[in-house]
Amino acid sequence: MPEQDRLPPMQALSVFESAARLASFTAAARELGSTQPAVSQRIVQLEADLGVPLFERGHRGVTLTADGERLYEAVRKSLATIRDATTEIRARRAAGALTILTDAGFATYWLVPRLANLKRLMPDVSVKIVTSQQTFDPRHDHADVAIAFGDGDWTPCTSTRLFPEEVTPVCSPAFRDQHRHVTEPADLAMLPLLHVQPTEPARWLSWAAWFAAHHLPAPDKEQGMTFNSYALVIHAALMGQGVALGWTPLIDELIASGQLVRLIDAPVVTARGYFLVRPLARPEAPAVPLFRRWLFDECHTAAAQAL
Repeated sequence: MPEQDRLPPMQALSVFESAARLASFTAAARELGSTQPAVSQRIVQLEADLGVPLFERGHRGVTLTADGERLYEAVRKSLATIRDATTEIRARRAAGALTILTDAGFATYWLVPRLANLKRLMPDVSVKIVTSQQTFDPRHDHADVAIAFGDGDWTPCTSTRLFPEEVTPVCSPAFRDQHRHVTEPADLAMLPLLHVQPTEPARWLSWAAWFAAHHLPAPDKEQGMTFNSYALVIHAALMGQGVALGWTPLIDELIASGQLVRLIDAPVVTARGYFLVRPLARPEAPAVPLFRRWLFDECHTAAAQAL
């Protein structure tokens, strides 16, 4: 590197910036936790390195020379750029990671299709999604937030409703075309029904509960099929193997794309639903407020599109 391109020592530039900004070697020493002679020595070394005086010394302080003014402006801008960059880097590191716990159905059909939007908003946050079919338990489930299904009572957590439980029979378009005679809830009793394996205690609306809500007896389970995950239930419905219970908003995009259709317009709405839950005993992760705003915006957009 040519001699004229060599940078002065960075520590000397930092001392120079402080002395120039404060117009005092003594004040600079106080700011830097140093001594006035040490600051003066650094400035003398910098002036020797550049071959020009940077300050005019006087009894009442120091003032910059023309060369000093030029150097100060460059150093001030450079340090401001470095300060902005390091602040951003520290903020990104502080944002760190975000662990979201939810059930497999919500993760598969609602959350994962929207993750690209979330990553664009939080590119430096490591998002971890954990699924469980059990009731969210803040004592044992270690997550920053949960998108949990239930009645909203997760004491001592805070919870905010995202969607109510609204359940409608859905099937493939081909299956519907083969069963045009089905127009009433009672007509479903003779069709192959797709069941999700129940939990104990029961957390999801079952086919028996759906029929009961329409004041009808539940059909025999043997005429349908039971799966241990909601994803398999929906996959079977997509393959035309029967009728599934479709939860809003999980099936909204499949309906919008035409992959599934509502066999009849007979939804059942309960007091349960999906809630955003945050355990108060766990320190709030820096990424949580931004995730919360993103989630509410996405819920609002999804609800508007479903109208």
